[in-house]
Amino acid sequence: MYKILETRQFSEAVFYMKIDAPDIARNRKAGQFVLVQLDLDYGERVPLTIADANAEEGWIAIVYQAVGATTYKLSKKKTGESLAAVLGPLGNPSVIKKFDNAPVVLVGGGFGVAPLYPIAQAFKQAGNKVIMIMGARSKDLLIYEKEMKDLCDEVIIMTDDGSYGEKGVVTIPLEKLCSQEVPPAEVVAIGPPIMMKFACATTKKYNVPTTVSLNTIMIDGTGMCGGCRASIGGETKFVCVDGPEFDGHLVDWDNMMMRMKSFKDREQEEFHKCKMEAAAEALA
Repeated sequence: MYKILETRQFSEAVFYMKIDAPDIARNRKAGQFVLVQLDLDYGERVPLTIADANAEEGWIAIVYQAVGATTYKLSKKKTGESLAAVLGPLGNPSVIKKFDNAPVVLVGGGFGVAPLYPIAQAFKQAGNKVIMIMGARSKDLLIYEKEMKDLCDEVIIMTDDGSYGEKGVVTIPLEKLCSQEVPPAEVVAIGPPIMMKFACATTKKYNVPTTVSLNTIMIDGTGMCGGCRASIGGETKFVCVDGPEFDGHLVDWDNMMMRMKSFKDREQEEFHKCKMEAAAEALA
């Protein structure tokens, strides 16, 4: 059993959880994920990217969105309770390089900012200048602002409604940085697929290498279900075993977004069913 050390709610549907997992904390690297299972007898395994870890204290942190039955149940877990299983670290770690004259730019959309935090840590530890572009629909949906400001050399905040930072989408400052005399050495983008698609379209115009994480399409996390198939440069890859990070300029974004809709209706159905059952239990 894995003890829950801390829980937080960032917004209506986005949650933070710190878990006692010393072996994973010692061995994890930036970009990797874990499989979380609430119940050993029955319950799906949910792949979630490691958003932070402390090897000395023996904990890892995950940030997730309650969109289905299992993540909804996970969001109801409290500090001091336990999870049946946490398996990891899984997936290929981020490729971290030292660039001498150009910055690394990280682009995060919504709760996609959280998995960028260990990547930002790794690039800073390697001696890079790191610029963070954070985007959200509104100020209330921004996460990890303080953590990123404490870590990165520069943080640019964009909100769709202009309630905080600058009004607009993340590709606006990204294009400005790419068009400078010294463009970014690399861009790493994590967030909604549509955001990553347009971030890649922006960087491609300037031939800036761009890495994306396709973690949101993962289902089983072990390569057995085949649900995370993605077309990368015309080849079929399995995100959980071949990734989760890929060259963003090679991703067939339209195909990926179409496939992500496959289980959307069922996911929503189970989510609402789970909420109704919880409400009924509360009234009983």
